[in-house]
Amino acid sequence: MKLIVATCQFPVSEALAANTWYVLQQMHQAKKRGAHVVHFCEGSLSGYAGTNFDSFQGFDWALLKDCSQEVLQLARELRVWVLLGSSHSLSGRRRPHNCVYVINDNGEIVDRYDKRFCAGDRGGKTGELAHYTPGDHFSVFTIRGLRCGVLICHDYRYPELYREYKKQGVHVMFHSYHAANIKPERLRAMRKQVGSEFHGLNSGTTLPEITMPATMQAAAASSHVWISCANSSSRESCWPAFFVRADGVITGRLRRNRTGVLISTVDPRQPLYDSTNAWRERAMRGVFHSGRLVRDSRSQNHTEL
Repeated sequence: MKLIVATCQFPVSEALAANTWYVLQQMHQAKKRGAHVVHFCEGSLSGYAGTNFDSFQGFDWALLKDCSQEVLQLARELRVWVLLGSSHSLSGRRRPHNCVYVINDNGEIVDRYDKRFCAGDRGGKTGELAHYTPGDHFSVFTIRGLRCGVLICHDYRYPELYREYKKQGVHVMFHSYHAANIKPERLRAMRKQVGSEFHGLNSGTTLPEITMPATMQAAAASSHVWISCANSSSRESCWPAFFVRADGVITGRLRRNRTGVLISTVDPRQPLYDSTNAWRERAMRGVFHSGRLVRDSRSQNHTEL
């Protein structure tokens, strides 16, 4: 059964009311264009701590809950699924989760994926770990007969996560990013890190612009999964939201720094090239070769011609 996905981007900020307005508007747009599921970026409703705002000190959790209820209600009215990037408060003084709520077309939260690999040092004093608590579970759910999964931004650096989702029979991945709101001085530093002599040899001038889309294409092709990649469009955005077919081909892309909704169709019956199909499951079980091995002295001797 086909699944129509709306991959969204807008300029996420610290203003909860503005974020909510964009989310609701894009849900309406997606529904009008036939989408079954609407996918938003990391921190799309709450904003992204450390980038959109300095810390969660004084954060209005009550307002975030009210805004979240508006999204749930509209999902129920429109009869669409929603993958909503947000933040989830914990008890006491514990840092919240950086999360994506999985909302079904009845307006119910059926699961919540909490970012497992938050960037930062081992002491939890820098990067995301200064603001967020990492999660501990995979999120697998079914939409129109297709098993789906979720990851968030820095999780892309860990191919083991994609492999685990594949082991659980996932066909479609929703990967929410926040590679945006880059200030000019930071952007210059990021470009310098790559090296100007290499800019023309790559698909971008910053590591996020180079590595994130490339890794998504590799993940799609190696595990044969479809991937929706949502990002914030807040200037400067490192790259625009895009969609990757299960053979690693990008089938749609929005414009960088521009608000938009990308519509893509997942058709599991579409014949797509998959060179690893015959041996992928065996590789995931730890058998790291194709065909049949032989017992031969010339095979075992690795130091002679």
